[in-house]
Amino acid sequence: MAIATIMLVDDEVPFVEAMTKRLKRRDLEVEQAFSGDEALKKLTDDSKAEVVILDVKMPGMDGVETLKAIKSQAPLVEVIMLTGHATVESAIEGMKLGAFDYLLKPCDMDHLLDKVSEAAAKKRQHEEKITNARIKEITARRAY
Repeated sequence: MAIATIMLVDDEVPFVEAMTKRLKRRDLEVEQAFSGDEALKKLTDDSKAEVVILDVKMPGMDGVETLKAIKSQAPLVEVIMLTGHATVESAIEGMKLGAFDYLLKPCDMDHLLDKVSEAAAKKRQHEEKITNARIKEITARRAY
C-alpha cells in the first residue's frame, strides 16, 4: 500500500511532472491537476486523493479559492499549500480556511513527505471516527 494518495495541483507543467516522478519513487500514488478547476473536477469524479498539494499562485482560480472549494466539496481531504511566493497573510488565510500546512518552494522532499504522511493519517483518523459513529448509531437502533 502506498504511503498516501495525493493530488498535485500546480499550473507549472514541468514542476508537476518532476514532482510526480520524485513522489512516485517514494511510494506515493500521484494524481495531477494543472488548475484549480481541474482539481475540483477530478475530486468530484473519481479521485482517491487523501491529500492535495496545492500551489497558491495560479492563473484563474488561485490556490486560496481552490482550497475553499475543496473544503466545501470534500472536507476530509487534507490540503498542503505550496508556494514560491509566500506572504504571511496568505499563509494565515490558508490556515484559517482549513489548510493542513503551508510550505515554501523549493521544499525539502523529506519534510514534504513527513507532512503528507501526517495529513493522510489525520484524514484516515477522521474517517475512522465517522465510521465508528455510524456503526454505533446502527447498533443502537437495533438494540431498541
